[in-house]
Amino acid sequence: MSEQLQADRLVQVYVKMRDKRAALSAAFEEEDNRISAQMDLVEAELLKMCKSIGADSVRTPFGNVYRTVRTRYETSDWEHMYKFITEHEVPQLLERRISTTNMKQFLEENPALMPIGMNVNNKYTVTVRRK
Repeated sequence: MSEQLQADRLVQVYVKMRDKRAALSAAFEEEDNRISAQMDLVEAELLKMCKSIGADSVRTPFGNVYRTVRTRYETSDWEHMYKFITEHEVPQLLERRISTTNMKQFLEENPALMPIGMNVNNKYTVTVRRK
């Protein structure tokens, strides 16, 4: 079998498998979203019940329910947030993660400036596009 015929066949098989995965994923996501919405309704009822009886936990033969407070902090003004963090020297308020897109652009524009301890991991991948 020639290299071209082998490539044709591999791409054909790959596209078919990708389409099957997409269909399975869509079906799963639809069912998962339906169940998740139902669970949200049950959770709302359980929260309402805990509030009405003044309890933070309820035991049942099927499991226990715990009501807790989850706090999240967000900002609508990142410019002022960065200024606040710098002024008060509290970088620990941010999570540790490097923006791949921004770091790539920075290093392309500043090839001589590599931060100490920076690890760069490259991995070859293939992309198959439908005709």
